[in-house]
Amino acid sequence: MKKFIALLLALTMVLCLAACGKKAETDIFAKGEGVMTAAEYQAADIDTAVTVETFVQAKQGWWEKDGVGVASFYTQDKDGGYFLYNMPCSQEDYNKLVPGTKIKVTGYKSEWAGEVEIIDSSFEILPGSYVAEAKDVTALLGTDDLIKEQNTFIAVKGLSVAPANDDGAPFLFNWDGSGAEGDDLYFYLTDGTNTYSFTVESYLCGADTEVYKKVMSLGVGDTVDLEGFLYWYEGSQPHVTDVTIK
Repeated sequence: MKKFIALLLALTMVLCLAACGKKAETDIFAKGEGVMTAAEYQAADIDTAVTVETFVQAKQGWWEKDGVGVASFYTQDKDGGYFLYNMPCSQEDYNKLVPGTKIKVTGYKSEWAGEVEIIDSSFEILPGSYVAEAKDVTALLGTDDLIKEQNTFIAVKGLSVAPANDDGAPFLFNWDGSGAEGDDLYFYLTDGTNTYSFTVESYLCGADTEVYKKVMSLGVGDTVDLEGFLYWYEGSQPHVTDVTIK
């Protein structure tokens, strides 16, 4: 009888722990009072005040603007992405904002050349952590539905490197080839019918990163898979963070 009771108590504890773990996992996406859902944020007008709870996925380098520390961040929750442009933060807080960190952000919804972002913002760090998996958007390239994934972590698979200019270069430093190593890398991929533009943004992935070096090693005709964040500049301009040469 004692063995049966002990077994029953152990089983109850296991079930309780499993239920508690599931609850904690669900709760990290719960919105606090006055916080917008992704749908509400997307429906909000440009230049209006917004408040979101989101998770840091990647960050561009910290620097000082007019004596104030700022940095830009790719963030998202399970329903959408948010680009935080030049968000004020100290160097100490910047170091804390590692991938997965949950933050509450209040600012203004803005748009620049098609890129929707949050500006003039402030933030607070919250409990919880979430790192998104890359969503395969290969089938959405060139469609009106692609913009729905703006600022989220995406994957593109099985495309081939197309010439970046009339001379047949596989990539360019800067969009027009006017730069040098260390500047943004621009390259183009084709599915055999359409050609799409991609960037290794130097503020996000500099010349010392593996992805920067891999893109510099590409040859026209190479088949690649890639991951990155769906930035927008007069159309899709993904900021690439990883490339796999097939």
